[in-house]
Amino acid sequence: MNYQALFDRVKSGPVRAGVIGTGQYATAIVTQARVIPRLEVPVVADPDLEAALQAYRHAGFAGEDVAVCESRKAALEAIERGRRVILPDALLMMDLPVDVVAESTGVPEAGARHALAAIQHGKHVAMVNKETDVVVGPILKHLADQAGLVYTAVDGDQPSLLIGLVTWARELGLEVLCGGKSSDRDLLFSPNAGTLSCRDRVAPLGAADAKAFQPIPPGRAAEFVARRRAIWGDANLSPGFCAELTIVANGTGLVPDMETLHCPAIRTVEIPEVLCPAEEGGILGLRGVIDGVACLRHPYEAGLGGGVFVVVACENDYSRRILTTKGLVPNSRGSAIVIYRPYHLCGVETPTSILCAGLLGVPTGATELLPRFDVLVRATGNLKAGEILHEDNPFLEPVIRPARAVTVESPLPYFMADGNTLAADVPAGAIVTTEMVYAPADSALWSLRAEQDARLRT
Repeated sequence: MNYQALFDRVKSGPVRAGVIGTGQYATAIVTQARVIPRLEVPVVADPDLEAALQAYRHAGFAGEDVAVCESRKAALEAIERGRRVILPDALLMMDLPVDVVAESTGVPEAGARHALAAIQHGKHVAMVNKETDVVVGPILKHLADQAGLVYTAVDGDQPSLLIGLVTWARELGLEVLCGGKSSDRDLLFSPNAGTLSCRDRVAPLGAADAKAFQPIPPGRAAEFVARRRAIWGDANLSPGFCAELTIVANGTGLVPDMETLHCPAIRTVEIPEVLCPAEEGGILGLRGVIDGVACLRHPYEAGLGGGVFVVVACENDYSRRILTTKGLVPNSRGSAIVIYRPYHLCGVETPTSILCAGLLGVPTGATELLPRFDVLVRATGNLKAGEILHEDNPFLEPVIRPARAVTVESPLPYFMADGNTLAADVPAGAIVTTEMVYAPADSALWSLRAEQDARLRT
């Protein structure tokens, strides 16, 4: 897509964006905006003032160019003098002259509160916060649509990029058999050393085990995937990994083939051989699914870099021949083809989403976002009342199931539970339910979910 041609059609001044949260992702939005004439970031919000100051320093602003403001009046005066503003309280941003609010705290409750306030104050929302989006994204988008505003997932992160790849393929008349993303951790196979490694973990491989990591022969996808899993173990997916794919499911209609995902350890060129329907030699029981992969490669090969992919089928023989002779990799039967993007550039490319919202009034994420699926968690060990749930708990297994209204006895979407205290013991094998968790007081996230359940149930 030629963004320049699209943006040039809009005769307006720079888009002004406010950024909430200044971690690694959002800092890149601030730094990249410095060299984008169409975009300004005059204000950021973070209770960690040093982190916010550091974001502006990385963008090349000196200390005298930045003001910490605790009132709307002070912030307006600072902006008028050309200074960059840091707010300890993000809600002050809603009364400032910004067009788009980029929410990047990673905190589900904060994301819900900030996004709702932005929409109520007539501002577009660029939602980096997947933890909020997976729980209440549909109702936030509904409210934004009603107000004539944009609510969107953002380019730079996998959900928006994968939604873009899926919709692009469908617009070309291709059937999307599987849409997915890779984990950020590639699995390195070193035949000469006889090892398999991932970051700090190194496992020696005997001759018999090493054979499982040779290229998968035609028709043996399920066998090789199972052997590799037996040797290396499961992918140990996080709720966040599953949340990103669930956002894609909610925005595209793709579904999980299994509630815990397959997430096989496979080479990029093996993706179409494995993540295609079983009748085509793959491991999928359904067509039109979401899934992930752990990218298997030699140390000297390029990886997927946390990138995204689609496996597509092409009905027409002539068109299929074009696809498979112009750079795309098919399975051994020629019936499934992988198209992939081996990178996601985080906040460096998020400005495209901010500019699309601010200049064009269109999302880069889903045009229709429905509450189709939720990410839940199952205890893999006994959890005790009084424990606080955190995503890095090794005894939580994420599962993706059809969305249900949240009631007292229903399974509780994980990111409604995250950071809250268990009210009851959770035995191994049980799904965490609403009654097992102390509900937070005055929660925007929980209130929005109740509204979503009442108004948008599919």
